[in-house]
Amino acid sequence: MRKILYTPLVAFLLIVTACDKDYLEVEPTDNVSSQSVFTTTTNAWAALNGIHRNMLVRQDDQSEFGEGGVKVNFDILGEDLAFASASNSWHLGTYRWNDHRNMNSSVSQYVWEFYYRMIGNANMIINNIDGADGPDADKNAIKGQALVYRAWSHYQLVQVYGKRYNAGAANNQLGVPIMLVNTIEGQPRATVEEVYTQVNADLDEAMALLSEYERTYKSHFNVSVVKGLKARVALTMQRWAEAAEYASEVIEESGATLMSRTQYTEGFNNIDNPEWLWGSKQIGDQQTYFASFFAYMSANFNSTNIRVNPKLINSALYNQIPETDIRSEMWDATGASIPAPPNGTKAPYATKKFLAESAAISVGDVPHMRLAEMYLVKAEAQARLGQDDAAAETLFTLVSNRDPEYVKSGNTGQDLLNEILFQRRIELWGEGFRFLDLKRTNSPLNRTGANHNTAYAVVMTVEPGQVDWEFLIPQGEMNANSKMEQNPL
Repeated sequence: MRKILYTPLVAFLLIVTACDKDYLEVEPTDNVSSQSVFTTTTNAWAALNGIHRNMLVRQDDQSEFGEGGVKVNFDILGEDLAFASASNSWHLGTYRWNDHRNMNSSVSQYVWEFYYRMIGNANMIINNIDGADGPDADKNAIKGQALVYRAWSHYQLVQVYGKRYNAGAANNQLGVPIMLVNTIEGQPRATVEEVYTQVNADLDEAMALLSEYERTYKSHFNVSVVKGLKARVALTMQRWAEAAEYASEVIEESGATLMSRTQYTEGFNNIDNPEWLWGSKQIGDQQTYFASFFAYMSANFNSTNIRVNPKLINSALYNQIPETDIRSEMWDATGASIPAPPNGTKAPYATKKFLAESAAISVGDVPHMRLAEMYLVKAEAQARLGQDDAAAETLFTLVSNRDPEYVKSGNTGQDLLNEILFQRRIELWGEGFRFLDLKRTNSPLNRTGANHNTAYAVVMTVEPGQVDWEFLIPQGEMNANSKMEQNPL
C-alpha cells in the first residue's frame, strides 16, 4: 500500500475509502482517485463521508480510535475519572500527566496529527468543490461541512497546544498554525486570538452555506450543530451573551429533546437517541474491536483494559449525586451491579454509563454533542452574566428531567455557578470535556480526597496557569518544521 509522505502539518490527501488504513493511499484501488474526486459533487460527497468515518476509525495504534480516542485522553487527564488498577498500561502515562508533556509520546503526536489530517482533508474540499459538476445545493452542503471540520479541528488544537483564551487580554500567546491551504512548507504558530478569529469565521461561513441543508444522518453537520459549536467556542472565549444566545437557538430550533430516564440507562451508544445532536455511527459489521471507544470506556466489552481497569467516577463527586437522580445509576458505589465482562473486576464506583453491543462486540455510537450540553452552556453563561433567576430556570429544565425531586435552585452568584459546574461534571462524564473545562475556567486539577490511588495517578494536583496545561508539540513536527516553536518544557 503506497502512503503519502508525512508533511510538516500532516496535510494528507482525501479520505475516500472503506477500510481502516486505506484512507492514507494516494491512489485508492476501490474508490475514486484523488485526481477525479472533485469532478463531480457525487465524488465530493464520498470524500466528505470519508472524513465523517475517520472520526471513528483507528489512526495508528490501538488507543487511537479517532475522536473517541481523544475524548478518553481528555477525561483521563481530569479528576472525575479514576483508575481501578495500574496493571494495564493503556493511558497510564496520560493519567500521570506524562504523555502530553512528552514531545516523543504517541499522545502528543496523535492529537496533533488527527486534527491536522482532518484540516488537510477539509481544505482539499473547501478549495476545490466550487469547480465540481453538480447542484449548487450539494456544493454548499459539502463545503459548509468541510468548513465545520476545519473550524472544529483548529479549535480543538488551540485549546490543548496553546494557552487558554483570556477575555479582555490581547491573546497574542502562541496558538497553532492556521492551515487554509495544503502545503509541504512548514508554517509558524499563529496567536491564540488569530486562531479563534479563523475558527469563528469558518463557522459563520458554514452556517450560511448550511442554512437550507437538511441532513439524513447525525454524523453530518447541520445549522444546529454549527450553532452548538459556536456556543462552545463562545463559552471558551468568555463571550457569555453570545454563548447563551447560540445555546438558546439550538434548544429552540434543533428539534432535539431531552432523553427520558429510561433512555438514560440504555448505554449511551445509540445515535438515534432524541437528545443527540452530533455523533459517530458505528456500522455493526465494521467494528474496530480493541481500537474502539467502547473497548476502553464501556462496562461490558471483553477487553483486557476493561477487565482489569474499569473506569471509575471520582467518589467525592459521585457521593454528591442524589439517589433520585437517574445519573446516580450510571455508576455503582459497591461495584456489585456492574455488567463486567467474563472475569472482569467489579470495582467500587465503576461506570456502567457506556455499554458496548456485547462482551464480544465493541460496537457503539459515539456522542459528540447532546442537547444537555446546550442547557449547561446556557445556564453557565447566564450565571456569569449575573442573570441568576434565568440561569436557575435553565438549569431546572435539565436537572428536573434527570431527577423528578430536584427543586429549582435558590443559589446565587458563585454558589449558583458552582452548582451548574457540578451538574456539568456529572452530566458530561466520560464524553471528553473535563480537561478542557478545567483549562478554560482556569481551575486546578485536584484528585485528593477521593478514590484516586496515588500509586496509580502519581500526579494528584496541578495548579492553573502552569506549563503542564499545554501539550508539547510532537518531535516529528519540530524536526520537520523550522518555523515551529516548542511550548515551555
